[in-house]
Amino acid sequence: MQKDKSLSATDIDDLWKEYKETNNIELRNQLIENYLPLVNKIAGHISYNLPSHIERDELMSSGFFGLMDAVTRFDVDLGIKFEAYARNRVRGAILDYLRSKDWLSVSLRKKIKIYENVYTELEVKLQRTPKKQELAEALSMTIDELHQLEAKINTASLTSLEDYINIEYAGGQNNSIDKKIDREFVQQKLSEAIDKLPEKEKLVISLYYSEELTLKEIGLALELSEARISQLHKKAVLRLRGYLARSKADFF
Repeated sequence: MQKDKSLSATDIDDLWKEYKETNNIELRNQLIENYLPLVNKIAGHISYNLPSHIERDELMSSGFFGLMDAVTRFDVDLGIKFEAYARNRVRGAILDYLRSKDWLSVSLRKKIKIYENVYTELEVKLQRTPKKQELAEALSMTIDELHQLEAKINTASLTSLEDYINIEYAGGQNNSIDKKIDREFVQQKLSEAIDKLPEKEKLVISLYYSEELTLKEIGLALELSEARISQLHKKAVLRLRGYLARSKADFF
């Protein structure tokens, strides 16, 4: 099959079929080239949450290897779209790279973890979103110190809703049926939780995770600063994590 920069859906299907039958490297490379925009999109999406010294090209490089792995491993008989399968592998490869760089200081990483754990514990205990004063007291700090910590978290944390769900709900199951049931339970509870969010937070979550807009793009759409969108995203994720933690405690 001749290389074509604008392959049709039929061309792609034929290319996949031929590649899986022959394992031809040239065909594999054609598939990789066709899906490179996916890597660019995911790398751009993640890069807006990172410090300026983390180069986007480094994310692209890691994502490229994730894409290559996805093309090699993908089973065309699964009945799912390749983009859905590849997205997790590309994103996972980029996040693995970032973890290996360990760009957060040990002390800040520890503070972020403590903050998130305390926030979630208070959500479970109070059955509502904790107030600033309650959160500050639980963390043994003043309101000003809490604000300073939250500002650092908004610019430094890699925490995402996807990562939390993958770690908390998908990591401990060995049985594929259990995984499927657990995942369906989480998706149901997550939908319920999103419906209960304040309107702006709900919109940010929808645009970020469903429409895959960057924080900057969401800010332009809502006429808010990128910093404000980051705050709304962080607050929404913490609310959702608290709701999921309560649901998990009640269910299990």
